[in-house]
Amino acid sequence: MKGLTIQRQVHFGQGRKRRKVLREGPSPATPQPTPAGRVPRISKLMALAIRFDRLIKEGEITDQAELARLGQVSRARVTQVMNLLLLAPDIQEEILFLPRTRHGRDPIREVMVRPITAIPDWGKQRTAWRGIRVRSTSHSNTRNSNR
Repeated sequence: MKGLTIQRQVHFGQGRKRRKVLREGPSPATPQPTPAGRVPRISKLMALAIRFDRLIKEGEITDQAELARLGQVSRARVTQVMNLLLLAPDIQEEILFLPRTRHGRDPIREVMVRPITAIPDWGKQRTAWRGIRVRSTSHSNTRNSNR
């Protein structure tokens, strides 16, 4: 009698309570390493404002007062975050995709952007935004050259 050989492709997966489990088939693509640094807080707040706006528009949340109660923050703070939606769409996009912060403080903070949200003219907003971008870039370059 001849021996019988069966070939199968298997990999180890994760089961309950982080136990290894033998699974059939090729290994799923390995996750890409997380880029260095952290997402700036202003980017997170911009994403949060967009999410809050969607929740209100879809009727899952009635209003900003309910958001404040659920988030256990003041209504004024929710208003500050939601006011980021008053920025020109291209500024919102830039904020969402700001480079990661590798060291120290974020170069652009929400308190710096807050006055721009009060400007109704998007052209003037863009001019003010460029000023913040230039100052933050020159400030971070100065800090990095001192290292």
